[in-house]
Amino acid sequence: MTAGSGTRTPADPAVWRETGSPLLLATGAGLLTGMSVAVKDLFALEGFRIGAGNEEWLAGAETETTTAPAAVALLAAGAVVAGIARTDEFAYSLAGTNSHYGTPPNPQAPGRISGGSSSGSASAVSLGQATIGLGTDTGGSIRVPSAYQGLFGIRTTHGAVSTAGVLPLAPSLDTVGWMARDAATLAAVGSVLLPQRPAMPLADAAFVPELLALAEPDVGRAVKECLNDWAGTPGLPRLDAPSLRTGDLPEWLTAFQTVQGHEAWQQHGPWVIRHWDSLGPDVAGRFRAASRIEQRQADDARDVLRAARQHIRAVVGGGLLVLPSASSVAPLLSDAALGGHVIERVRRATMTLSCIAGIAGLPAVNLPLTTEDGLPCGLSVIGPASRDAELLALAVRLSGSLLSPRKASLA
Repeated sequence: MTAGSGTRTPADPAVWRETGSPLLLATGAGLLTGMSVAVKDLFALEGFRIGAGNEEWLAGAETETTTAPAAVALLAAGAVVAGIARTDEFAYSLAGTNSHYGTPPNPQAPGRISGGSSSGSASAVSLGQATIGLGTDTGGSIRVPSAYQGLFGIRTTHGAVSTAGVLPLAPSLDTVGWMARDAATLAAVGSVLLPQRPAMPLADAAFVPELLALAEPDVGRAVKECLNDWAGTPGLPRLDAPSLRTGDLPEWLTAFQTVQGHEAWQQHGPWVIRHWDSLGPDVAGRFRAASRIEQRQADDARDVLRAARQHIRAVVGGGLLVLPSASSVAPLLSDAALGGHVIERVRRATMTLSCIAGIAGLPAVNLPLTTEDGLPCGLSVIGPASRDAELLALAVRLSGSLLSPRKASLA
């Protein structure tokens, strides 16, 4: 990889760990020429360390000798790396808050949290400091900051984009994703990163009213308005109401968090045991809970997830499942500062929705909407496995025919 004209101190260290002019130059020319990338601080970049949102981890990290394949592909397609963007510690959060570096700003909703864990990447894009935000999504870490900040975002089919060179949280659930201010850019990145497959038409779109009821009323109304427009727009997949076992969602979420925690402890437990004091309270609490998960519990949880995965994939079929991306608009910074039960309540409500795509290993895009009060929120559209490109093409179409100018202006 070729470095740019040198590094400089970030203008906002809550957004950026390190930047350059640019940090890394493009290695080729192509579809992404002229675009810049904010790379989440979990991806290996040759000549730099991975910081994982934690000062002590960064201090002990070795300089990377190779670059993660996802970043290699973006550079080869003409993009430059603007810098290394902040992440919540070890990506084990959806809030965007970080006790070491602060909370990246949310320019679309000032005074509210950015969403995480791809927090810095999202804020860099929302602020106009990068064209593309490269991140990861395990339980919602692309979709939640996208919804909170009015961005288009995608979590990809599990395994569709290489996670090599990416510091894991829960390998069986981790995916690569990205964010952009417009759907066309989101799709352009997909053309670079996704495997090339023959396009196939998407079937009907499934809408489950019980999922809408899990969102706060203002978000529910915004999603309902969007779906009403969808139903009245010719040529879009027809909305129907399948039977999703929503009564099982609490059990599915518990199983998801059990497997996530068990794998996170396997990945990072030996280091965490020696560095408890370096973790923020919320992330430390999750790791403490993870440390108590026994192998038998994890095995039982995986059995639950296998059955849930089969059911969700059967519901989606060759079509779509639409639902809120997050249960609420971005919480106020003052509420997030309280931590503990305040953050955990919002996290659990949102993960009840966001875990559905993660359990099934399916791709999902966030379409930016706004509430009646003008705050960003999001519609999540889940698609069939390995149909990421078709899902992105649908996002482009919806952004042009379905989202009102007021809603689209946030992106």
